[in-house]
Amino acid sequence: MLTVELKFIDYPLSQEVVSLQEIIELVTMLFKQKHLEGIKSGKISLAFRKWKKLTVSEGNLIKTSVGNIKIVSVEEIALQNISDEEAEKAGFKNASSLVQLLEEQKEGAIYRIGVVFDSEDPRIELRERFQFEEGELEGLKSELEILDKYSKIGKWTTKTLQVIRENPKMKAADLAVKAKKEKEWLKLNVRKLKSLGLTISHEPGYTLSPRGEAYMDSIEK
Repeated sequence: MLTVELKFIDYPLSQEVVSLQEIIELVTMLFKQKHLEGIKSGKISLAFRKWKKLTVSEGNLIKTSVGNIKIVSVEEIALQNISDEEAEKAGFKNASSLVQLLEEQKEGAIYRIGVVFDSEDPRIELRERFQFEEGELEGLKSELEILDKYSKIGKWTTKTLQVIRENPKMKAADLAVKAKKEKEWLKLNVRKLKSLGLTISHEPGYTLSPRGEAYMDSIEK
């Protein structure tokens, strides 16, 4: 079984995504929050995607905002063969509404993907840990310095945390304007901060986690 750890690299938005980890991360972002919550509750057990190239496989474990989701099956399916029952399992009212959505998307094959909630996300516990143990704060600073060092735009981590702190739950598009960044760049890079337990995603926007607030307090002293 492949466990997909949400590691990231910094790349221009126009550059082709070349690693499986990056592809799956982008796939994860296509799940609406209500669908993720449906998967966690067990009400949703299928997802349908239209791709030129298959980007997930059976056994993949994907980290999301609600926890780890496991891919249990992947099958190509003809659009006309999607049933009302399957559409309902994917969180849609009926097959017609799902088919209409898929037809609006660019060319590609249709895939029926079986999904199931696997386990809680360890980042949830991490983000609540705001009292740093010996050496932990220094380790966190080192990880953020690495993100800054290998970024093509220079230091960005503290600036991004600060703009989130000053604009809690602001829509990503508006927050990107505040941060003077492209929206997709912002969303991808905030997830890097989230993987360190520093931010929390909302509908809409983001806030700093207790850990993120503690970190910002520490560097302001």
